[in-house]
Amino acid sequence: MKKIQYELENDIAHIMMDDGKANAMDFDFFEEMGRALDRLEGEGAKSLIIKGRPGFFSGGLDMKLIPTLSPTDLNTLAETFARTILRVFSLPLPTIALCTGHAVAGGAILAFSCDLRFAFEGPYRIQMNEAVLGIPLPSWMLLIGRSAISVQWFAEAFLHAVAYTPLQALEKGMLHGVIKSKEEALAFAKAQAEKLKNLNLRAYYESKKRLRESDVRDVLELLQGELPFKKEE
Repeated sequence: MKKIQYELENDIAHIMMDDGKANAMDFDFFEEMGRALDRLEGEGAKSLIIKGRPGFFSGGLDMKLIPTLSPTDLNTLAETFARTILRVFSLPLPTIALCTGHAVAGGAILAFSCDLRFAFEGPYRIQMNEAVLGIPLPSWMLLIGRSAISVQWFAEAFLHAVAYTPLQALEKGMLHGVIKSKEEALAFAKAQAEKLKNLNLRAYYESKKRLRESDVRDVLELLQGELPFKKEE
């Protein structure tokens, strides 16, 4: 079963995550996401919407898979995770996350990597829960978090692992809007993407590159030393 669907409609790329469950991230997920990103760049998309299935944007890394992996494979998963989300963070076109439900850990960081973030109203959780799970946050996640969350709320969101409802996340400026009608959500996201299509993509990308390229390079240099298992010299 494919975990990710891709389509291009009126120059707007759509990436739809749906594994029928929590949209857990594993090797297949990242391979399919990579192919979708290749397509949207190759097809000249002018904006992107990433959305999940009803009830879940993504629950993050597959926690059932992780205990089964060897140290080498776990490092590979962690590095693939980092490089994939940083690629979304660095895309040369405007990006929108449509959080259709829970966005936890890796799901939350994927949403934070997008320029604009909207969510369904409901009893959903937006949370970076690594501090609860005992996982030190890598520098690349902190970089993305700082780009999306104000200094006022950053510590509680990333270091204290506070869980927010969509309305609470909106109040803290982590979201750009909360949509009450699920039936109108995609139309709303498309309208936002249409507005972003009017940007000059060359100017957008050059500005985004100047804003983020050096920081992304820095966190990638730190990545090997922050993998779950230190590689032998």
